[in-house]
Parts: sequence; C-alpha cells; structure tokens
Amino acid sequence: MIDGTQESNSEMSDNDDYNFDAELSVMKGKARQRAFDVEAESLSVQDIEAIMKRDAEHVSGIFGAPVSIAYLLLRYQTWNKEKLIERYMDDPSKVLATAGVLDPSTENLASPLMPPSSRRVTRGTTSTRSRQSQPSPPPFMCPICCDDEPPNIMSLGCGHMYCSNCWDTYLHTKIREEGELSIRCMDELCAIQADQTFIRKVVSNQDLQRYHELLVRDYVTNNPQLRFCPHPGCAYALSCAAASTKSALQTIVPTVRCAEKHAFCFGCALEGGHAPVICTVSKLWLKKCADDSETANWIKSNTKECTNCNSTIEKNGGCNHMTCKKCKNEFCWVCMGSWAEHGTSWYSCNRYDEKDGVDARDIQSKSRASLERYLHYYNRWANHEQSARLSLDLYAKTEKKMEEMQITSNLTWIEVQFAKKAVDEVIKCRKTLKWTYAMAFYLESGNAKQLFEDNQADLEKAVEDLSELLESPIEPETIPILRQKMTDKTVYVAKRNDIVLEDTAKGFVDGRWIWNIGM
Repeated sequence: MIDGTQESNSEMSDNDDYNFDAELSVMKGKARQRAFDVEAESLSVQDIEAIMKRDAEHVSGIFGAPVSIAYLLLRYQTWNKEKLIERYMDDPSKVLATAGVLDPSTENLASPLMPPSSRRVTRGTTSTRSRQSQPSPPPFMCPICCDDEPPNIMSLGCGHMYCSNCWDTYLHTKIREEGELSIRCMDELCAIQADQTFIRKVVSNQDLQRYHELLVRDYVTNNPQLRFCPHPGCAYALSCAAASTKSALQTIVPTVRCAEKHAFCFGCALEGGHAPVICTVSKLWLKKCADDSETANWIKSNTKECTNCNSTIEKNGGCNHMTCKKCKNEFCWVCMGSWAEHGTSWYSCNRYDEKDGVDARDIQSKSRASLERYLHYYNRWANHEQSARLSLDLYAKTEKKMEEMQITSNLTWIEVQFAKKAVDEVIKCRKTLKWTYAMAFYLESGNAKQLFEDNQADLEKAVEDLSELLESPIEPETIPILRQKMTDKTVYVAKRNDIVLEDTAKGFVDGRWIWNIGM
C-alpha cells in the first residue's frame, strides 16, 4: 500500500547538488508537521478487495456462514461490520430475512439441480408392480421461456426453479445494463438474493468481473473514510480518516494524492483540490460563478443605472442621450452627467477626473457596487484558472529552453531541470492563488482579512517574478546567473506558498476567519 502524502518526496530529487533541491527536500520531508497536510493512504482495487475479503471472512467465522453469504450480509449493512455483528446477535432471523438470505446452515444454496431427465420420483414400497405403475412426474417447463427441455435447472435454494439460460440473461441484464448488486430471485414475490457463488456458476467471466467492480465501488461509496480518485481512468482510492466527517471538513482542507499523483479534495472530490479554502466556501464560490458570471459580465457591459432613481437601464440605440423610462431623467450615457449641462461642453466627458478617481455623477447603486466587488475577485480567480489551463504550453516552451541551455552551455540535462521545477512551482502556486480570491470574497473585512491579503499579495508578487524569469530569453553568457536567480526564486515561492497554506489552515482550526455570509 502506498502513502499518498509521501509520493512527492522524490519529485525534486533529480539533482541533489543544489541547495535548492536540498532545501525543497527538507521542506517536503516535514510535510507531516504542516497544519495544511492530512494523512492519506492510496489503495488499489486489489487492496480494497483484500480488505473486503478479510471482513467477509471475519463475519463468516462468527456466523458460521459461507463467505459468499457474509458478503450479502455486509452489503445489507452497508459494509459496517461492527453494526452487522451487533444486529445479528440481537436478532439473527430478522437480519437474515431482511438481507434476503436463507439460513446459513442450509447446504448447496447455489448448486444447480439435476436435469429433469435424470430425476426419478418414487412413492411407497408396497410391491414391484405398484412401483412400476406409478406415473412419471410431468416434465419441467421453465416459467420464463417455457422451454420444456432445458439443459439445466437452477434455484437459489428458495425452490423457485428456472433454466440456466434465463438465469444467465437475467443476471447479465442486472449486472451489465442496470449495474445492480442486489439481485433477487426471478419470482416477484421472493426476496432471496443471489450470492457470489451462484453468480459465478452462471455468468461469463466478463460479467463476473463487472460484478466485482460494482462490489468494490459499493464498498468505497459506503465507507466515509474512502473515496475514489476522480481523475478519468484512475482506479485508485484514497483512505483518509481525518476527513471522514462533516465537522472535520469545517476545519481542514484535505487535499490528497493517489499513487498516480493525481491531486484532489477528499471532502468534495474536486480535481486539483481547492486549498486553502474549505469545501463549503469552494462550493459556494463555484455555484456563484456558475450562476452569476455571464449575467454579471453582460450587465456590466450593457447596462448602467439612472443617476436619479437607480433603475437599471439598457442602451438600445446609438445616441448617448438617455431618458429613464421610470423617472424621465435625462443624462449622458458616457459620463452619466445631466444632459442639460452638455451643450458646448460635450467633449469634457472624455476626461478622467484624477481628483475623485470616479466621477461623482457615475456613482452606482449598491447592487452595482456588489457586482463590481464580485467581478474584482472573479476576474483574478479566472486569470489564475486560465493560467493553469495554459500549463501544457508553458511546459513545452520551458522544455525548448532547457534544450537550448543544454546546447549552448556545458550543463547536463539533469542540471537544467531547475527550469522545469520552477514551472511546477508556478503552476502549483497559481492554484493556491486562484482559491485565495474565492476565500477573500467571503471573508469579513478586518485585521484577519488584511493579514490574509498581505500573504496573498506576497505570494502573487513572487509568482509573477518567477514567471517573468521563465519568460526571459536564453543567452549563453547569462545562463549561470539565470539559473541561480530561478533556483533562489523557486525556493522563495515555495516558502511563500507554504506560508499562505499554513496560516490559513491554522486560522480554520483557531476559528479566526469570519465570513460575511452564513456558512
């Protein structure tokens, strides 16, 4: 099993000759001591199946039931082993009946019955003649397909018999098409469930594999300490006990990494995570962005508010002479001044008032002020979001520069890795910065927010400085200087990022953050 929090320990160990690498290694080695880290364990499908099997065997040993029946009972109790044992000890008959299984002592629950041609029914032993005159039982006819000569007849043990072909079709439909695990007997009045032993005897290997996949997914879904990695195609799951309750998610931001190094939030499964904000804030922000961003941009671009009654007005013609339909106020669309004052001074409205910053005649209503505030944070959030999407281009450009440095200097490919590590740090820190704007939007003004924004500004400036270095042209005589500057700045950026995450995490634990809306 792999510890997801330790996967990054070797990420920057390519060149231990630099202080840069040594310092980053020390920082990463202390990851468990940082307030914003959580312990998590990466589990493969095989790991999860082993845990499930261990639990089933434990239940089987206590109840004296086959392992396949133990699986049914565990699924009935949403894989809560302790709760199942407690309820079974209180009333075993009720648990068995509700779970849809027969008495565990019943043998051959999943064994196919003998074909009709080989069955013989004898009644009494009075004489050979009476035995010979005894009529043969009527041939079996499958209630589903009406086949009176099926190759095989099968029952779950409840006595409701169907041909093997109908069972195969039924189980295939339930498993492959419906993704169903609770597969009852085909008799509509029967509650007996098909166990793994029975399913294994009937279905194809592909259907059986799909059934096992459904079992694993059901186990992970019902275990609050487990969550699948949301990255497309990734089969790993993460175990994180620290983030398994709603109350815990109010004080920690559980960003975890699977064995494939895919980062995501354990609490809400958002890919990449949303550190340093908690799940509640990130959900509120994403919902607001989805609801308001396009509308807000359109309102800002196409409407203004009447200077007299504050009604929102849309410009529906080319003329800048506006008349409010509500209060009949006439004003200029450009400068929002009274139209009566324009006359010969029309072109004065093209001048920016340096004294006031914003023309007093263009003061917006509270709703517009709220919109401006939202757009301030949203535009900066979206800027870092866009930068993250362009990461592949940045990596490609940097790789070309690394090749150029290798050609024009005596540096080896290992020695030019400092540039790639700088890109890694920039992308990581832009993700942090992106979510700091979401958090700042909901923070109440005060000393705590001021300190938060100071740390935010320090990190943003450091990231922009490092980004500028990455854009610098490569000149053979300046490569050693660029290398040293970029190395030092990468270490500094990493430290500033940790400061933001550390301080924010401690703030959640201490209850320092005050929100401007109810959480």
